[in-house]
Amino acid sequence: MKWERVWRSVVPAFAAATMLLSGCTTYVSTQVTAFSNWSGSDATRTYAFTRTAAQQNSIEQATYEQLVANELDAYAFRQVPSDSARYLVGLSYAIHGDTVTVTQPVFYGNPWAGPFWRPMSPWGPFGPFPPDYVTQSYPVFTHTLDIRITERASGKEVYNVTARNTDEEPSLVRAMPYLVRSALADFPLGNGTVRTVRIRYDKRGAVLANEVPVNPPDAAAAPRPASGASAAPK
Repeated sequence: MKWERVWRSVVPAFAAATMLLSGCTTYVSTQVTAFSNWSGSDATRTYAFTRTAAQQNSIEQATYEQLVANELDAYAFRQVPSDSARYLVGLSYAIHGDTVTVTQPVFYGNPWAGPFWRPMSPWGPFGPFPPDYVTQSYPVFTHTLDIRITERASGKEVYNVTARNTDEEPSLVRAMPYLVRSALADFPLGNGTVRTVRIRYDKRGAVLANEVPVNPPDAAAAPRPASGASAAPK
């Protein structure tokens, strides 16, 4: 019947939109992998940023460096000129787009009695019909940040941490505060650490405090932890 065809076309479209909206989360989950040979003390935590040729004179690079500097400050790092720094801090970052396709059943009931119901339906005129299936494709983006700390004098790598998350956010600059906070939470992590850090998400773009605080780092490693993140080992 005509009404049934209209209903069958409207309900799956509505269900698909609801599915996308319900996929929003109140947390940004980031996978963090760290390799560490860290032995620095608070007294020697002077650093300067180092850049590749492509990063020279980049406003984007300077913006991300400021985010990292704010987090390093929480762990007694002090930014100084390159020729007097003990450590050099290098950043690399990327964003990769992909498409995810999801097929889910959609259950609905006939809102009209009388001639607008399926006489063969075992559930009767008001019960749910057998499900239709809605296939929805939507873009997702993987954001990656790598922070590499080396000794300036020797060139020896002492810390390398990578943060990676995937969601519907197409902007790397909006994802970067969460990547930086997650990468440096509980600095320094042990060698070969792999874990997931969750940070509360605010639609206005602010990073809010989580209900579960970060596990405090070793007292010798830092005077105070960074806030706003919780971690679960994986």
